[in-house]
Amino acid sequence: MRDETPVLTPQMLLHAYQAGIFPMAESRDDPELFWVDPRRRGIIPLDKFHISRSLARHMRTANWSIRINSDFDGVVRACAERKDTWISHDIARLYSRLHEMSHAHSIEIWEDEELVGGVYGVATGTAFFGESMFSKRRDASKTALAFLTTHLLRCGFTLFDTQFLTDHLSTLGAIEISRSQYHALLHDALQDLAYFDAKPLPRLQDVLQRRTQTS
Repeated sequence: MRDETPVLTPQMLLHAYQAGIFPMAESRDDPELFWVDPRRRGIIPLDKFHISRSLARHMRTANWSIRINSDFDGVVRACAERKDTWISHDIARLYSRLHEMSHAHSIEIWEDEELVGGVYGVATGTAFFGESMFSKRRDASKTALAFLTTHLLRCGFTLFDTQFLTDHLSTLGAIEISRSQYHALLHDALQDLAYFDAKPLPRLQDVLQRRTQTS
């Protein structure tokens, strides 16, 4: 009898995040996925997110509305709309299921009725695992991250995992820590619960107020 690879379920995926690993695929159409546990991990300390003067100015003047979970699947699709993507059809389906279970969420930037930016991720315990973001307008993804970090802090989250540290994220306050440091923070974050919908989405002035408090 031929052995069959077990079908990955949303529950199995959530357990993987709780163990400190996350999935990736080689391409959009790749039916296989592999698990990643980086030697160095990127995180954004929630009280250290950096809003530059130019970003704050643009956030004040942009004609955008900020929404939460109004088009989660649309955000995932937009994040995968690039030539090379690790978000396969199967991974996108699993994130959609986690969203239905209230374990995956999106912050969205809308210009009239067009989705122009956003970020999504997975939540468990008091940890939020940022998965991907996209931007069709200048600073749209940065704005989504600014609202997300403020929202996570207000809702009682303690760990914002960005998986890897990029030059782009480092300008926003992200840092890199060792695998052992990350797993210690994750262990602590899983000892309690935070709820993504515990608070309403912060107002723009609430987000920008944090800039003066952390500058």
